[in-house]
Amino acid sequence: MLLLYGLHSMVWAQQSVPRYGIYEITLSGPAAGNPFANLELSATFKQGDKTYRPEGFYDGEGVYKIRFMPDREGTWTYTTHSNYAELNNQTGALLCVESKNRGPVRVADTYHFAYADGERFYPFGTTMYEWAFQPEARKLQTLETLKGTAFNKARMLAVPPYKPYYVQGPTRLTEFPFVGTARDNFDFSRFNPKYFQRLERDVQRLSDLGIQVDLILFRPYDKGQWGFDTTSDDTNRRFIQYLVARFAAYQNIWWSLANENSYIKHLSDEDFDHYFQLVQKYDPYGHLRSIHNADRLYDYNKPWVTHVSLQYYNAVKVFGVSPLLRDIYKKPIIHDEINYEGNSESRWGQLSGEELTRRFWIALTGGAYATHGEIIDNGWIGGGGKLTGSSPQRIAFLRQIVEAGPAKGLTPIDPAFVMNAAGKKGEYYLYYFGDDPIKEWPFVLPVRDLSKGMRFQVDVIDTWNMSITRVPETFELDTPTRYTAADQHRRVVKLPGTPFMALRIQRIGDAANQPKAKVEDEL
Repeated sequence: MLLLYGLHSMVWAQQSVPRYGIYEITLSGPAAGNPFANLELSATFKQGDKTYRPEGFYDGEGVYKIRFMPDREGTWTYTTHSNYAELNNQTGALLCVESKNRGPVRVADTYHFAYADGERFYPFGTTMYEWAFQPEARKLQTLETLKGTAFNKARMLAVPPYKPYYVQGPTRLTEFPFVGTARDNFDFSRFNPKYFQRLERDVQRLSDLGIQVDLILFRPYDKGQWGFDTTSDDTNRRFIQYLVARFAAYQNIWWSLANENSYIKHLSDEDFDHYFQLVQKYDPYGHLRSIHNADRLYDYNKPWVTHVSLQYYNAVKVFGVSPLLRDIYKKPIIHDEINYEGNSESRWGQLSGEELTRRFWIALTGGAYATHGEIIDNGWIGGGGKLTGSSPQRIAFLRQIVEAGPAKGLTPIDPAFVMNAAGKKGEYYLYYFGDDPIKEWPFVLPVRDLSKGMRFQVDVIDTWNMSITRVPETFELDTPTRYTAADQHRRVVKLPGTPFMALRIQRIGDAANQPKAKVEDEL
């Protein structure tokens, strides 16, 4: 993404910016007093019938900025609005030019995602909560690690948690979101622009790798030390407005209102209702919005929530829960915390690579998505670095299979009775057997959208050893029964009798034009 700067005079001048890039108006204004407290600053950008009005922000040392992400090629004009005379009624123009940028990710087809340009996005995320607060050497190591993975979404905190190693020693923090260095001198009415400038650089570096940033605005974890998790409602509202003004123009931003929201004891679900609505109000581009739960679920049915970001481990331990969640919420389901591969003393960080991979497969064959995490020798989820677990390459293998499948994503085939299969009825079926050591599978499919004579090819997938073996036989359907359609010769698919196997079944044509089976409207 290219970062461009506008002119701060009233002379009409035109700069070019790529579609879904960032155009930045930079203005000079007063530095005295507290420009964070009562600033009103925005700009109206127009092109034909399109209008956007992004918020501006104070960037310190008398510098004010407004960022804009144009989504249509051609000339855009703008006019600024402010309660500061020096910033008000500034005008200009920019030329949006063609680019390869795909734009922000949106919800697509109710349960899935796509970029603004229509290309599908299948989230295969990872968790690195404290990456933005690490020394530069570790940040660079993390970026290099990510280049060799299939992860395309990263969950990370916008505000550091209190940790002793952030107070003293080589990883001591010198910049904080608010002016000050400790609980007794933080000024919660003033933001620290240098802190957010560093955070922006990190968001941009992930964008350069094609990684979406699931940015977590609020979190617990201060243990009475810094007080970032006990700030007042007024501070929280200013924080939201400031953060959205700075980051909404980045095409790779998602908003996570909180991590483990119910552990932030002084905030209720009603408070988060208001904060969701503020994000929605100040973000003119409608980036994705959700919230991560602890022991109390937020109501994801609320209209300002775009997708479900869930921490409920049992949902991916067994088949059938993800389809139920889809039916409840009618939104995309992302199991954003499913325990971690690791050797942690905590029970949530003790999964084997096999188990984390198994949970990914259960999520995907349930029509949902999942997020990776690793805590081996206290690494990765805390601050990135190197991945040493065995699940990332298996997750990458799964991503390849999903992206080669139905363009609109995987849909549960018959979730009331066949809970381990997803795909596209009549065309594509992905069966996953988990840790069951299956030796053979009768070629029998749920009947919907099937008819006599349809022909299918089958691949046996070893999800752990990452191999795909084509079954030499072609399977042809007999006359369907009320609920199923079987191979006309009643053949079976042979399997090795080991865990973590899957089948990919794809239609390759019809023996003849045959009428489809009549299906009763019942389970």
